[in-house]
Amino acid sequence: GRMPASQRIVQICLFLFAAIALSGGALQMYLGQPETTPRLDNVHRFLAGIYFGCGLICLWAAITVRRQRTLVFLIGVAVFLAGSGRLLSMSIVGLPEPPALWLGYLVPELLVSCIMIIAQAVTSKRSPAKAA
Repeated sequence: GRMPASQRIVQICLFLFAAIALSGGALQMYLGQPETTPRLDNVHRFLAGIYFGCGLICLWAAITVRRQRTLVFLIGVAVFLAGSGRLLSMSIVGLPEPPALWLGYLVPELLVSCIMIIAQAVTSKRSPAKAA
């Protein structure tokens, strides 16, 4: 059957998160942490690997979106927490240069994650979980 609009929104958000995490994870793994200590570069590249792996999870969730329930909420919360960490950093140590770029990362992390969570809640209400 046709996918409900709310589920299509979830799928688009997941594909968006996948594209961002796969490209960002690969780029940060390659770039590392410039002008730093070996410890910070090590943690940076480790987290880049986690980021890339999350992109794979988002991609799989987007492709199999009709079967996903809790995973979509977990991904939405994870992205929101990532944005919250970025916001916390900005409030403690300031906005990195160029500010527009970093705000351009922050806004979708907070906004798109909320849109996806709401759309998944609407989708879940429409089609209650079948007994396992």
